Amino acid sequence: MRQVGIVGVGHTKFGKSEVPFIDMLCEAALEAMDDAGAKTGSKNVIDQVFVGSMGAGMINRISGSASAVVDALNLRPAMAECIENGPASGASAIKLGYMAIASGCCDCVLVIGGEMMRVVSGWEATDFVATMLHPEAEYKYGITLPCFAGLFTRLCMEKYGVDNRDLAIVSVKNHENACHNPCAHIQRKVVLERITNPAYINATNPIVADPLRQFDMCPVSDGAAAVLLVAKDKQEELGFGHKKFVRIAGIATATDTHVVANREVPTDLLAVRLSAQKAYKMAGMGPEDIDVAELHDAFQILEIAESEEVGFFPRGEGHLAARRGDTAIGGKKPVNTSGGLKAKGHPLGATGVSQVVELVRQLRGEAEGRQVEGAKTGLAINFGGFGNNVAATILTTK
Repeated sequence: MRQVGIVGVGHTKFGKSEVPFIDMLCEAALEAMDDAGAKTGSKNVIDQVFVGSMGAGMINRISGSASAVVDALNLRPAMAECIENGPASGASAIKLGYMAIASGCCDCVLVIGGEMMRVVSGWEATDFVATMLHPEAEYKYGITLPCFAGLFTRLCMEKYGVDNRDLAIVSVKNHENACHNPCAHIQRKVVLERITNPAYINATNPIVADPLRQFDMCPVSDGAAAVLLVAKDKQEELGFGHKKFVRIAGIATATDTHVVANREVPTDLLAVRLSAQKAYKMAGMGPEDIDVAELHDAFQILEIAESEEVGFFPRGEGHLAARRGDTAIGGKKPVNTSGGLKAKGHPLGATGVSQVVELVRQLRGEAEGRQVEGAKTGLAINFGGFGNNVAATILTTK
């Protein structure tokens, strides 16, 4: 099978976009192409463009974003498709880009993930995200993703002894990391005492979905990220030989029951575990080989639970690892050096691509201010639904 890797990355500032949706996608794409040394126009080498987005049609009234990007960037006649897989749309688009090259169908693929969510209210955005839930068993009863996260958190508290301070520790870490990421939505340090002290917690960190508070979950964000994939055997011929080749060593997805209440063990995130295991097997690696990870922390309990499911820590001990500082930069398993979804932001379709962009920068040694020294291998987990459809990606420079 052909080796497939990343030679260019691009990333807009997450937060509130000041440009239209297609322009935002193009901004990330152009940065990735420039990073790789690719050119638009007569010497076009891009065979395929994939755009991952959950809500472009529903929120932005744009359903042909991949074709629009190809035209705007003068990449015709490149193939173009849109990918929708909820919050895991970005990683799914990368997986399809990998498959297109590994199969021999393409030599060079541009993958963009993007979402523009702040054009609607927070309530409307929450409802929009909830449309991925089961329409009869969940959505029609008013269930939302924060609802599920609150219930999941309460179960983990009762079963494993996780407490609100543990969630706050993860939040503080990720805000600290985001202060060194110029693309992050929220670049502000958070003081642990300010968001945990009972004297003023209700003012500084109010309840959103009991027991979750404001600082236990991510903001609503706009943003886009892009990666340029190329076959290793075509890197020199296509003019990308000057770039460090970050190889996609493993990539996999897995699903769990669509109705969350039907899960045999409600505190297990089976799709996270299975996708990670499949990616490890494909890469010929294990959890011990991972130097840095981007885990999907739309809610802070998810970073803790995912760190266990991917094998970094024993079941029920992820919060203890966070207490010890194991997941901080300089710790045993640095997690969410970008700031995570918590502080970097979570434009749904962009997140999976953004995670990979961060890992590429770490493995190239380009993550100034938040660099994990000597990082050679990274893992990303892109979480769709409430663990209904999850993607795992392993990158390496080895």
